[in-house]
Amino acid sequence: MGSHLCRHLSPKTGEVHAISRTQQSHSGGDIRWWQVDLDDLGAVRNLFSKVKPDIIFHLSGLVTAGQSQEFVLPTFHSLLTSTVNLLTVATEVGCARLILIGSLNELMPELGESIPSSPYAAAKWAGSAYGRMFHALYRTPVVIVRPFMTYGPGQDVRKLIPHVILSLLEGKSPKLSSGKWEADWIYIDDVIEGFIDTALVPNIEGDTFDLGSGVLASVREVVERLVEIVGCSAPPLFGALPDRVLEPARKAEIGRAFEKLGWKPKVSLGSGLQQTVEWYRAQLSTSSMNR
Repeated sequence: MGSHLCRHLSPKTGEVHAISRTQQSHSGGDIRWWQVDLDDLGAVRNLFSKVKPDIIFHLSGLVTAGQSQEFVLPTFHSLLTSTVNLLTVATEVGCARLILIGSLNELMPELGESIPSSPYAAAKWAGSAYGRMFHALYRTPVVIVRPFMTYGPGQDVRKLIPHVILSLLEGKSPKLSSGKWEADWIYIDDVIEGFIDTALVPNIEGDTFDLGSGVLASVREVVERLVEIVGCSAPPLFGALPDRVLEPARKAEIGRAFEKLGWKPKVSLGSGLQQTVEWYRAQLSTSSMNR
């Protein structure tokens, strides 16, 4: 999401700063890269003193819904500590808006949920809670955006859709869980448009917006569509991997985003999957030509 957001912002603004824990190459263009670990409060204060940010998008952190205990501390520090540090310094220094990127995996007590489904879900839920607290107590200009099951070009190849696409393009049968789990799938371009809307629309501080299609589709349905688009005869191996426990099926409540932001999804699931397959096909073709 961060790379897509930077590409959309850079032509539209005079100054875009991006941060990473690792050194990034300075390839010119409109983006200034900083190597900063947001877990370090002093480093965050130093960064703010140099950049003096006006609008902040916080997408940093380890993104995995894996349920292994090994993810507890990494997600706690990279997601929750970083969020509290940013909220603290933004409140001290001041900014026009701080946009926290939430998650569909967050615990939703209003739906009767009481146990987070993963360390990632727990950290994201707590981060959003801190964001709401900072706005309520200290008037920090926080807006929370929850993108649902986002997919599209450039996604981590370990994620479901790129894993399936690349397997099929190589004539291999992807190993999958039962495929019964349902999700609300949303194309990356629609998500980025929603992010930018939350930066520009006035008087929405303290609000939370879902970005999704508002419709559930099962993993099996998505995979079967990909098989049809790619035209591969290798059958997906449903049931080869175990299903995750406690993983909720949720669809986005997009009425508020339309009411307050004027946002609604434009890319259908079929069109988004087609564009994603074409992108990965082109990447494989370019890679083969460069060998």
